[in-house]
Amino acid sequence: MAANNQRDELHKTIWRIANDLRGSVDGWDFKQYVLDMLFYRYVSENLCDYINEGERESDPSFDYATMSDDRAAGAKEEIVSEKGYFILPSQLFANVLANARHDKDLNITLENVFNAIEGSAKGTESEGDLEGLFQDFEVNNKKLGNTVDARNDKLAAIMEAIGALDLGTTFSGADIDTFGDAYEYLMAMYASNAGKSGGEYFTPQCVSELLARLAIEDRDEVASVYDPACGSGSLLLRFAKILGEEHVGEFYGQEKNLTTYNLCRMNMFLHNIPFNKFHIAYDDTLTDPHFTEEAPFECIVSNPPYSTKWEGDKNPVLATDPRFTPAGVLAPPSKSDLAFTMHMLSMLKESGTAAIVEFPGVLYRGGKEKKIREYLLKENYVDTVIQLPADLFYGTTIATCILVLKKAKTDTSVLFVDASQEFVRRDTQNVLTEENRTKILDAVVAREDVEYFCASVDRSAVLENDANLSVSSYVEKEDTREKIDIKELNSRIEGIVAREAELRAQIDAIIADLEGNGDEQ
Repeated sequence: MAANNQRDELHKTIWRIANDLRGSVDGWDFKQYVLDMLFYRYVSENLCDYINEGERESDPSFDYATMSDDRAAGAKEEIVSEKGYFILPSQLFANVLANARHDKDLNITLENVFNAIEGSAKGTESEGDLEGLFQDFEVNNKKLGNTVDARNDKLAAIMEAIGALDLGTTFSGADIDTFGDAYEYLMAMYASNAGKSGGEYFTPQCVSELLARLAIEDRDEVASVYDPACGSGSLLLRFAKILGEEHVGEFYGQEKNLTTYNLCRMNMFLHNIPFNKFHIAYDDTLTDPHFTEEAPFECIVSNPPYSTKWEGDKNPVLATDPRFTPAGVLAPPSKSDLAFTMHMLSMLKESGTAAIVEFPGVLYRGGKEKKIREYLLKENYVDTVIQLPADLFYGTTIATCILVLKKAKTDTSVLFVDASQEFVRRDTQNVLTEENRTKILDAVVAREDVEYFCASVDRSAVLENDANLSVSSYVEKEDTREKIDIKELNSRIEGIVAREAELRAQIDAIIADLEGNGDEQ
């Protein structure tokens, strides 16, 4: 409990600092400076600790940060092969910070450092993991200040604030988590304050946890995990948190937003995933898919963009794409949801599991989407459909759903789970607690009917119902309205009518009396 309180206080401090520093810069624009600076500090200290640990076996006083650049450069090739990147001692975060307030060319210094970190991997196995990593960190952006001096003051202030955070001094166990958790906390806060745009790249941790556990099932380890719309990578990283990084073979992800693609790669490093175990591609998954040769994958999880436009049948190449042809039709050009679903199905291992967040309309709309659902049901790929509560995701209050797909099902039933009431309200967002998630997961394992909560329905019945996968069509909602006693109600009505007649008689008598008095006058 003490550790949790300490972490919460750290998170509050980080967010307060981030807000104080940004001044007039919009929080969403400013996020890159805080997140990238945190990442710069992490890779500096991580590398320093790694080198020191090895050298201090023979020289306890060794400190890489005080080493000369010329001497350190000799170990560059070896270090890059082991860590994936290299930083000269003079370019370490702590050393640049020490001179930041006195460096009139701090903007240039930082730009050179970031270029050097990225360039250290050029021509090596980790080049793709580092290339363009800091390109969103614009040291000469006028939003930081109208003059070079003003911008440098802001950059120095950011460095000082990040440098002052107590994030631990070593990289064993909890201290790695401290960096990673702090990074994810900042991303979550920026997402929650950015409206719709924020929700596009960050899936709340409670949903990530549920999706990962649905995909993992009873596995103790997985050979590969994949997310075709990976955003900041939070879904992929959830597997490492649940199983341990050593029990996950490879991490694969693709993202078409450049900023979030960079955030995802940084997030992998920050959670100490070895550079040769994660593979993140920058491209549009639907039109330019990567990792088709590495597929199929054992576990697939994703929260793809909701009902966005894609080329669809306007692109003749897609019409013959083996990812989509099995269904006989392409998802509508205005709604790409089931295109992502079909893509994931094509990348799924025969014994694997895919857990996908879906926009609710996908489950019941007609036309081409209905034909795709019919294909999924006829082939017996639909395992479970879970109705989630509203207001779980940043930027939308819509109650989304989870579609679980399997290729090697042993029965023909579809489990429908109504988890719309499984949440608690925290601040301005609904949250799935551990208790909520456990209840859902237990129901998925048991696959038994529970009144008002879940129902197992044979796929033939679902097909007869227009291939409608909406949970409300199969799980009855509990009537929580107050029960009415008809006899008691009738008795009350009779009493009201009798009282009304009594009052009417009294009013008539009063009127008659008034009229009588008037005649006498």
